[in-house]
Amino acid sequence: MKITFYNAPFSSSTPVWSALQELDVPHAQVDLDLKKGETRTPEHLARNPNGKVPTLVVDGAPMFEALAIMQWLGDRFGVDKGLWPAADSQDRLAALSWSTWAYVSFAGTVRIWNMANSEAVRSEALASFADKELRGHLGVLDGWLKARTYVLGDDFSLADLIVGSSILWARVCKAPVDEYPHVKAWAEAVAARPSIRKAWT
Repeated sequence: MKITFYNAPFSSSTPVWSALQELDVPHAQVDLDLKKGETRTPEHLARNPNGKVPTLVVDGAPMFEALAIMQWLGDRFGVDKGLWPAADSQDRLAALSWSTWAYVSFAGTVRIWNMANSEAVRSEALASFADKELRGHLGVLDGWLKARTYVLGDDFSLADLIVGSSILWARVCKAPVDEYPHVKAWAEAVAARPSIRKAWT
């Protein structure tokens, strides 16, 4: 299997880079310069019509969207390594649920929160709404982590990397992540992973 990973440092492709390191997946890496428009070339648009990273090409077939790529990597490489639950396990249901929650529900709220607090928008009503929603999401995750060390239980998995990438991004945006003790402790453990620490520094 030939895998080529199209990446841009400190972008939405960062968690995919970490996932490839965690899973020790043999691959070629091509770093693209966003400022130079290298994701908008005809060649890259043929791989990813959105003109973005991450993009993964597997035996000539392209794939885009970080969540989809990481879930595929989990299915293909993570099960054997004990970093992603098997398709017929109950943990797979939790892994898919929390991964999607992180990239859809939580990350979507962080985007609204950022916009509402930006110089361009500065909407107190929207900021108040987004803050309430954001705290609600963090409360749900905090309650889940109260009874477990990691998202799926006692051991780190790719689900922690996926959910953690959204939480760590929110932390960078100065969202109130650290006000939730179980989320804070878990996020610090996830951030300490070599594959994640190296990608974020």
